[in-house]
Amino acid sequence: MREFFKYVFATVVGIVISTFIIALLFFFIIIGFIASIGEEKAIVVKNNSVLFLDLDQAITERTPENSIIDKFVGSEQKSIGFYDVIKALKAAKTDDNIECVYINVSAPNAGMATMLEVRNALIDFKKSKKPIIAYSEIYSQGAYYLASAANKVYLNPQGALEFKGFSSELTFFKGALDKLGIEAQIIRVGNYKSAVEPFITTKMSDYNRQQVTAYVGGLYQTFLEGISQTRHISTDSLFMLANDYKIQLPKDALSYKMVDGLRYKDEILNELKNITGKDKKSNLNTISINDYITNLPAEITSGKNKIAVIYANGDIVGGEGSDQQIGSERISRAIRKARLDDDIKAIVLRVNSGGGSALASDVIWREVVLSKKVKPVIASFGDVAASGGYYIGCAADSIFVQPNTITGSIGVFGIIPNFQNLLNNKLGITFDGVKTGKYADIMSVNRPLTAGERFIIQTDVNHVYDSFITRVADGRKKTKAQVDSIGGGHVWIGTDAVKNGLADRLGSFNDAIKAAAKKAKLSDFKVVEYPEKIDPLKGFLSSAKENISVYYTKKELGENYLIFKQMQKAIVNSGVQARMDYEVKIK
Repeated sequence: MREFFKYVFATVVGIVISTFIIALLFFFIIIGFIASIGEEKAIVVKNNSVLFLDLDQAITERTPENSIIDKFVGSEQKSIGFYDVIKALKAAKTDDNIECVYINVSAPNAGMATMLEVRNALIDFKKSKKPIIAYSEIYSQGAYYLASAANKVYLNPQGALEFKGFSSELTFFKGALDKLGIEAQIIRVGNYKSAVEPFITTKMSDYNRQQVTAYVGGLYQTFLEGISQTRHISTDSLFMLANDYKIQLPKDALSYKMVDGLRYKDEILNELKNITGKDKKSNLNTISINDYITNLPAEITSGKNKIAVIYANGDIVGGEGSDQQIGSERISRAIRKARLDDDIKAIVLRVNSGGGSALASDVIWREVVLSKKVKPVIASFGDVAASGGYYIGCAADSIFVQPNTITGSIGVFGIIPNFQNLLNNKLGITFDGVKTGKYADIMSVNRPLTAGERFIIQTDVNHVYDSFITRVADGRKKTKAQVDSIGGGHVWIGTDAVKNGLADRLGSFNDAIKAAAKKAKLSDFKVVEYPEKIDPLKGFLSSAKENISVYYTKKELGENYLIFKQMQKAIVNSGVQARMDYEVKIK
């Protein structure tokens, strides 16, 4: 008994001490945060400064708020919203303290359409006659796409420039599932709705190969045309350089005029000093774009008119979601708030999503329809606005896409796993029970679907698809038959979406805002952003366990994290899905 009480007492003491340590740690974090705020100094842009663009940081839809943890212990990964990059470059054009822009980029963390937005902002900056200098030891293809907008592109003499063309590789799990004894039972509408293919086959279907070939080719064409425009090399020549793998050494990049010189970092710094009027022994005046954007003055308008930009970014889910998800409650509430605010004269719905829950998509769609009745609604599609991502924007008055936006994928599916073989034959686990109705245990995962159950689920999926194409037909002023002919899960790039009527015009995010202002007859307005960003501390505390799990999973799996995430989505997503086929990864 004495030993029992000893262990009980030790356990209680351990719990008390652990709680005290956690509370003490949290207390010091708060104190450190408060102290750091007090120590923060105003950012001053000195004369003859270089604006430094680190384009290897994550370029997201919105710049995240710095969390307490970031301020106290520092953040491993910086990120900035693409629109903040655009605004910073626009301001720097007329800022007399900024002499030039210096780009450092090796492997950008951004989608193709996002990179096009940033690239176009760099090209616009050059109208100021201020130079842009790009330098890197290694350029990936995406990095070179961004850097090629600069006046001068430099490469380290021992570095590398990747230029080989695009490839898209899909991962198939059918063989692994067979070995495990797991059957993926598929219910879908549309021959092109290939989200389910990795679970039921070992290679692409002919339909999927056709569409992937088309949109990867379209993405590549936009990539080549952009480089051709700024480097003054024909697209045919660029295609040949990539196809024949001509750029193998730094001297090849120089010989084929892909770069303007082979330089070491000290030589680049001397060139920047020369541009800014500094002697070689003096320090450069530099300011990062992250700091520069925080220093910009707030918009000044003479009236109270506003345009609301509503960001819908990530997987579409029911409920509140997060800053990386499109929660149907949170986003529909934001749209409703903008609709009921008389000072908001127009809405721009910014969509960057491969879809998700069909029900959640419909909830958001409803708010877009209601808003459209009382004020202009313009949709701006980012890297991806497909399946459910297209669903939520299809009712807008006008849809803007970039040439390399991935959109369409109008189709729905459901995956019901059958673990019977794994559980019964491999693990020796069996099930038995009673039920009061024939379909009381429908969707059970420990046995195969019956013919009756499959018919019920297929009917539900067909109903959702019919609702989907009806919404699109109403929004795009087409017949359901016309929508079905370009639907069926077919994925399109932006240029093709404009041709087939799924989008109205090619244009940037700023073009969408200008269109909203024009339709609302506004010349003077302020842009306000919704939904409000989630409080960093609240977000950290509510998702700390998940964030830690994701961090270590990414760290261990590396590039294979996308494969893990694809499997995870297939297992955990419930209900009928209006989701893009897979993670598009261009190599």
